[in-house]
Amino acid sequence: MWEAQLDASLARPQVTGFYDKPTGSIQYVVADGATRRCAIIDPVLDFDEKSGAVSTGNADALLAFIEESRLELEWILDTHPHADHFSAAHYLKEKTGAPTAIGDRIVDVQALWKAIYNWPEFRADGSQWDRLFADGEIFHIGSLPVTVLFSPGHTLASITYVAGDAAFIHDTMFMPDSGTARADFPGGSAVRLWSSIQRILALPDTTRLFVGHDYQPGGRDAAWETTVAGQKRSNTHVRSPTSEADFVALREARDKTLPMPRLILHALQVNINGGRLPEPEANGRRYLKFPLDGL
Repeated sequence: MWEAQLDASLARPQVTGFYDKPTGSIQYVVADGATRRCAIIDPVLDFDEKSGAVSTGNADALLAFIEESRLELEWILDTHPHADHFSAAHYLKEKTGAPTAIGDRIVDVQALWKAIYNWPEFRADGSQWDRLFADGEIFHIGSLPVTVLFSPGHTLASITYVAGDAAFIHDTMFMPDSGTARADFPGGSAVRLWSSIQRILALPDTTRLFVGHDYQPGGRDAAWETTVAGQKRSNTHVRSPTSEADFVALREARDKTLPMPRLILHALQVNINGGRLPEPEANGRRYLKFPLDGL
């Protein structure tokens, strides 16, 4: 059934990536050429942790591109609740009115981080988004069908969007020279990450894969597009003859050496709330909250 859906929908959407160097994140505008409708995937809200300043340069650049390209924004999509940047989904919804969406397992991440942040009043029901997508669900960008592929491991809620010949694989795999994403965040699992990677690699070899981050190993230029065949052939963590046991051992050993992302405690309290910043307090200022020794 899954393969049949793919064979019937191998349209070629127009994909434009926008690289945010401070976080190594890639944001995407995905357009259906037939209808000129588009979606934004994984938009970044700029944040400077040294000054506490929030700004909208990245998000405004996406909107400017859409206007200049004479596109109509239909969706604002996140692949998962990010640990290294704030999501600009709520800001973009306020600016455009377009609906926001994420995978339906976001409620599991919300429940986990609600406890970490000690937020008894927080609504861990996914109501902060307009749409929650289930595994295998199909929606449309214009006339382009998009299939949702549940792909946990990096987080409990990660999903991949498969739109025609393009798949937006967030933090399962990076470019082949960078391997795969870590799986040691609360709720992460190297075993589940391996399974998710295998589902993605079962897509046709010519499927274009668009990654969520690039950290420019060796100082090369930023890159974010590869293919299923390219990952099978060259990904340093999953290329044949790597087994599940070998991958899990490698991933877990590597994760033990990595520091937590510098913005994880800043970002999760915003991103499990659909990209909403904390409400202003009596003095008109907004405040972030950190659990000491929480991780």
